[in-house]
Amino acid sequence: MTLDTIDYLESRCKVAITSIPDKDRDKLIDLIMTKEKIFVYGSGRSGLIGQLFAVRLVQIGFDVYFVGDMTTPIIKKDDLTILISNTGHTVSVVQTADIARRIGSHVVSITSSSSSKLAHISNTGIILDIEEDLDSAELAPLGTIFEDSVLLFFDSLIPDLMKKMKVTEIDMRKNHAIWV
Repeated sequence: MTLDTIDYLESRCKVAITSIPDKDRDKLIDLIMTKEKIFVYGSGRSGLIGQLFAVRLVQIGFDVYFVGDMTTPIIKKDDLTILISNTGHTVSVVQTADIARRIGSHVVSITSSSSSKLAHISNTGIILDIEEDLDSAELAPLGTIFEDSVLLFFDSLIPDLMKKMKVTEIDMRKNHAIWV
């Protein structure tokens, strides 16, 4: 691991995260606070980022499910569905958006493509401005900048959600899967 790689990742992620308007960030926080259940989904590495966010939300005290798990209930009208896809064209993610939206769930997409199928089918699109940088692909291959940026964006929401829910880290430990 070189300092050059860390500097590169940090600068690219900062640009991507700061490209998200405050109003979009605030809207996502409001939706999380007001919806009955929260469903999160992404495929591959985006799905892993979604799972990390889902765990944090559970630890705060929200009713959260990851789409595709065997124990996940059916998405309903008053729920929130958060979908993650760099390209916005991942078939399983777009299909999930279509189904959730038809049911009446509020669909929020996190993507880097405002012209994607996912962005168009969503009620709310959060678009990260990520320019392709082929010269530095060896420092951040495939969707690394998107995934790292989404993780940092989601983690940046947690302190605000904790404050609004009046939840401390001590409270969160009570919802931690390994609380011994």
